[in-house]
This record gives sequence, structure tokens and C-alpha cells, in this order.
Amino acid sequence: MTTLTPDPTLKLILGSGSPRRSELLAQIGVTPFAVRPPDINEDVRKNELPRDYVNRIAGEKAGAVDIAADEVVLCADTTVALGRRIMGKPADAAEAAQFLNALSGRRHKVITALAVKRGGRVWQKDVQTTVAMKRLSDRDIKWYLGTQDWHGKAGGYGIQGPASAFITWLNGSFHAVMGLPLPETVGLLTAAGFPVLGAVQ
Repeated sequence: MTTLTPDPTLKLILGSGSPRRSELLAQIGVTPFAVRPPDINEDVRKNELPRDYVNRIAGEKAGAVDIAADEVVLCADTTVALGRRIMGKPADAAEAAQFLNALSGRRHKVITALAVKRGGRVWQKDVQTTVAMKRLSDRDIKWYLGTQDWHGKAGGYGIQGPASAFITWLNGSFHAVMGLPLPETVGLLTAAGFPVLGAVQ
């Protein structure tokens, strides 16, 4: 991966309205200059595999954000995959319950794809994490739905919230499951010439 010369005048644009991604950036000392969530069609294409899907969406998000010459944009997309089945953000509590019932007692993958754009260049990377969820009772699911934490979460759950009580095992990146794998984010921003202060290279 080609790395551009660091430019301290670059401004970071976060192409995501996710508060979790802003919080994770703050952990590495980065505060976006602006937040510009793109509005794109996130429908899954016929026979599209989960990894292909998240990489396409992250790239399309980056392409949809208008940036100035002194700006670099960071976009990401996260999905939950049960085999070839893609579980995005549930439309309502009923769909969230369907997702949780499907994930109950099984392992699944959480895939987060990153895209960083500067000028006409785009750097991309994805991170896959395997997660095991305990067998959920109807009471477990009803309780979790009542917390409202499922809103806006791929697969109908957030690992950093109340649903952490359901996760028995994880192999990969906890931060990627939250929506932003930090080492890979630092790597892409650095490649694009954005100086990530305090980052260990």
C-alpha cells in the first residue's frame, strides 16, 4: 500500500453519523473536522456475498462524500453474516427479533470495511471477526428489545451495550464489531497522508 507524505494541514471528514465511530476515533486522539454521512442505496445485490457487499458499500459511501482539496474522508460499513446471509440494520423490533433468534446459540461473522478517500484516490480494507452468541431464551430477546439498543445496529445487536451479556466468545477485533477497527483505520489514514497523532507505526 502506497503511503503519501504526512500533511498536517489535512482535515478529516467522517462519512458516518455513527456516534460509536466518533467515540472510537477519539480513543486514538482524532476529532473529525466535520461529519458528512452520505445518502446512498444500501440494498444488497442478487447473490452478493457479505464481504463483497460491505466493501462495495464502504467504497460507494466514500465516493458519495464531496471533499475539498485539503480534506480526507473516512467511511465504513459493518454487516453481520450468518453464512451467506447478510444481516443489516433491522427495520423494526420484529426483524431485530428474527435476527437474534437466527444468531442464538451460533457463531457468525461481523465484517467491517473501511474506505479512505483523498482527491481521486481511495484506500480500502476489511476486517472479519467471528463471534459466538449464547442460546437466547424468549425472555432474553424480549428484554434486549426493550432496551431499544438494537436500533441502527447491524444484526440487531450492539456488542458494546446490553447485548454484551449474550457474547460468549470472539476471535478478531472487538472494535471492528463496534464498527471501526482502530489499527486498520490508523493504517489507511496514514497511507492517505493524514497524520494520526499518538499512533504507533
